Amino acid sequence: MTKSLLNFKYLTFDVVGTLIDFESGIKDCLAAIAAEAGTTVDGEAALTLYREARYADDADLFPDDLARVYSVIAPRLGLPAGTQYGERLRDSAAAWAGFPDSREAMARLAKRYKLIAMTNARRWAFTHFSRELGDPFFAGFTTDDTGVEKPNPAFFQQVFEFVERDGGSKDDILHVAQSQYHDIGVSRRLGMTNCWIQRRHAQKGYGGTIEPAEFTEPDFHFRSMAELADAVEAAAAEPKTASA
Repeated sequence: MTKSLLNFKYLTFDVVGTLIDFESGIKDCLAAIAAEAGTTVDGEAALTLYREARYADDADLFPDDLARVYSVIAPRLGLPAGTQYGERLRDSAAAWAGFPDSREAMARLAKRYKLIAMTNARRWAFTHFSRELGDPFFAGFTTDDTGVEKPNPAFFQQVFEFVERDGGSKDDILHVAQSQYHDIGVSRRLGMTNCWIQRRHAQKGYGGTIEPAEFTEPDFHFRSMAELADAVEAAAAEPKTASA
């Protein structure tokens, strides 16, 4: 039986895609480049090409890898070639916005839990993301810290060890993420309780996120961070039943 939302001490978060709207950030940057070149791009088609290029064997760490990705996808999108455009796409990460509900929801959740970021982005990008979200995190783990990317279990193991040093355990953690591939599936295999934030609930496909080999039914399922924060507050407001 799934535990109550009130039974956790820590919430661990995927950041890019769950809290930060990277798909809009990428599409907006490509659209701006296209407009300057006198053309247009199909945003969803661009995300499909991005996903294919991003997960190539020679991929670099994110978001640095966006410079390479641009060189791969630009010809297929009819966009101009040039290292300056790839660097522009990479550097756009510093200005990516959070989803409209992210900042407020994180502030609400921080009143009850210790919030821990687990991002496949590098530290320089996470610094910008955290600031955009109001710096709500008790701790943050990036690929610069872990040396690996999710869904590698070694990433999660480092977080488990941190929580244990803080006096908690894996059972005290609820892992919150939108990516079935990077987070929900592996967190289930590692015995964590998880919460799927289905950001693309009104859209088809997986957008810029790699499709999982199989779908993992989450322990909790919401369409937004606001819905999760609402559910936590509703649970906290329920009258406590007296024990027999």
